[in-house]
Amino acid sequence: MEFILDEQQRDFAASIDAALGAADLPGAVRAWAAGDAKPGLKVWEQLANIGVTALMVPEKYDGIDASPVDLVVACERLGRWCVPGPVTESIAVAPVLLACDAQAERSARLAAGELIATVALPPQVPRAVDADVAELVLMVDQDVSEATPGGRHESVDPSRRLFDVTATGDAWPADVDRAFEFGALATAAQLVGAAEALLAGSVDYAKQRSQFGRVIGSYQAIKHKLADVHIAVELARPLVYGAALSMQPRDVSAAKAAAAEAGLLAARSALQTHGAIGFTQEHDLSLLLLRVQALRSAWGTPRSHRRRVLEAL
Repeated sequence: MEFILDEQQRDFAASIDAALGAADLPGAVRAWAAGDAKPGLKVWEQLANIGVTALMVPEKYDGIDASPVDLVVACERLGRWCVPGPVTESIAVAPVLLACDAQAERSARLAAGELIATVALPPQVPRAVDADVAELVLMVDQDVSEATPGGRHESVDPSRRLFDVTATGDAWPADVDRAFEFGALATAAQLVGAAEALLAGSVDYAKQRSQFGRVIGSYQAIKHKLADVHIAVELARPLVYGAALSMQPRDVSAAKAAAAEAGLLAARSALQTHGAIGFTQEHDLSLLLLRVQALRSAWGTPRSHRRRVLEAL
């Protein structure tokens, strides 16, 4: 089956690329990791201006009520540019958890970009990312309730701080299972985008870096390594879009597992292509390397998603 985005979706992706390409995303990510969220929040304002934050919010709450495919289009680009903050939680999951009349005001603020939310959904998502920046922290059990952040834990990605949370206040019902599927799907899309960015950076570097009198991209070993990454990304992408069309748990898990493996292969190949310079904090490549490692286990590990696929067969 062939998946082709329509003209509107391609234009939407291009508008995200244009907005984020004009911003200093590496600087915003580094600032976020250092505890200064202001540059990153300006990026979120830009996302709100082009409708990203309103995508999954129901239309009756001033959202766009877009399709899961549109969500994948956006999240793939956000992963490509390594946008800091609770992307999955605020853009994909919170709209599902707040989709009720009792939370109409919060849904509208979420759509307008006036509210950033984060979510803990144990056991798959035991801690909430960036709860120190998010204005709304949600704790999901059988129902949903507002939560208060507690102890802080460091992530492999310094720009993704993790927090224990404790439920406070009254709970309300929500489609928790659907929220998890959206979380896994959005994370898979970000992994595909990050893998694509790592591959593009590696190809560019291989065309410039010389060793033993030849550019390293002319060596068969490098060509084959990067070709393997290209194949992995192009195999994962249709699984992600296919999952967006069906939203079946088996399809979502297959997409998340494939995207995680593509991301890992892209990260390893990028580091091997660039050499040790790629993992220095001064090199922008390191931001994507760490992001991929963090997202691989976010919203379900590859092992847990492979298990879900096997159980569904």
